[in-house]
Amino acid sequence: MSERNRDGQPDPKLLELLVCPLTKSQLVYDRENNELISKAAKLAFPIREGIPIMLPSEAREID
Repeated sequence: MSERNRDGQPDPKLLELLVCPLTKSQLVYDRENNELISKAAKLAFPIREGIPIMLPSEAREID
């Protein structure tokens, strides 16, 4: 299984497995901003070159 597609988007199967590292809740993929959103933690985790960066220190806070 490839971690990313040719267009740089993360593999959909990988996204199904990932959860928020803080709350263990489901993440929502924001295609426009290329981020994984944790509504429970109010954080947006970036995706760089198709790889989700699941470090809280790399996430940005959202409302």
